[in-house]
Amino acid sequence: MNAKKVLCGIMVGFFVVGMSASAFAFFGPDKFKAEVEKEQGAVKLLREVQQGGYGIVTTDELKAMIDAKKDALIIDTMPYEDSYKKNHVPGAKQFLFPIAAMPQWDTKETGGKTVEDFKALLGPDKDRVIVLYCGFVKCTRSHNGAAWAQKLGYTHVLRYPGGVFAWKGAGYPVEAEK
Repeated sequence: MNAKKVLCGIMVGFFVVGMSASAFAFFGPDKFKAEVEKEQGAVKLLREVQQGGYGIVTTDELKAMIDAKKDALIIDTMPYEDSYKKNHVPGAKQFLFPIAAMPQWDTKETGGKTVEDFKALLGPDKDRVIVLYCGFVKCTRSHNGAAWAQKLGYTHVLRYPGGVFAWKGAGYPVEAEK
């Protein structure tokens, strides 16, 4: 065998091994595990939305609503001191909801606030757009808030599942309490 053929064979061998390693890295077990986690998160969100009877809104859709000055009530369902006070979506009001499911109103879980307090925040217009969010997709505080708004007869309730993390991730400005 001449040196040129040997060198060419070695180069082809390195190429094949390199491609196999790249394919394994791309399709390796971590990629598959990540996909299972994405699926679980997506199905969980879908089931919460179906159970709550509300809609969802994306980060860009919420930003467009705010930019268009749409008459929408935006509610941050995170704790005041730990989250809302430091950063929230511009114009958002705060009303605490728990992470765990809240099928019956529980003032211990809402910072001492009653269902009447929540109704007062939502206002008398049952057709007003109401958007509720929390920290991030896996957080279910916004699910509880949206489900309760829906139970109270509000007809245009939206959950913003990405929450303040997605808002900041998109590079949009946040507000802080003064």
